[in-house]
Amino acid sequence: MEDFRKSDYLPLIFKISQRELGEYYVGAGCLVQTVWNYLLNFDLKHGITDIDIIYFDSVDLSLESERQIEKHISSLLQDLPFKIDVKNEARVHMWYEEKFGFKIRPYTSLGDAINTWPTTASSLGIRQKETGEFKVYAPYGLNDLFGMIVRPNKTQITKAIYNNKTAKWLKNWPVLKVIPWDA
Repeated sequence: MEDFRKSDYLPLIFKISQRELGEYYVGAGCLVQTVWNYLLNFDLKHGITDIDIIYFDSVDLSLESERQIEKHISSLLQDLPFKIDVKNEARVHMWYEEKFGFKIRPYTSLGDAINTWPTTASSLGIRQKETGEFKVYAPYGLNDLFGMIVRPNKTQITKAIYNNKTAKWLKNWPVLKVIPWDA
């Protein structure tokens, strides 16, 4: 977790997310890309376009509430050079088909959502506790992440989604070892 402490943005994101959301994870791309940047001695912000922050509220599934939370957290992080993307994972099934072309079942928890993310390396959520300790949720382990291996997690995504994501990543991190979908 040393690479996260060296970042000038993740400690602030963890602190604000913990204070504002309590049960949350910073997830996916921004974490994976920070690790890759650290391993390659790149600027830690290299290639990162957004910060994914997730929470789970099965009581309030309104888009309005999600947008209000995102707007509030974005305002607290306005000095960062990233788009802040805050999602209530309890409501993803409500918009997923429109965005990706197929229905999904409702998630039951933050872990349930992370389990479906597109790659084994990016199926990752981290939050910082009030004690400063990190809580890591990595259902497929961390070997692919630190080995710079991109392997499809076929739980939910399609081959097209995976290939699009890996093509984008290879532009910024050409040394990634991408496992083909059909391997």
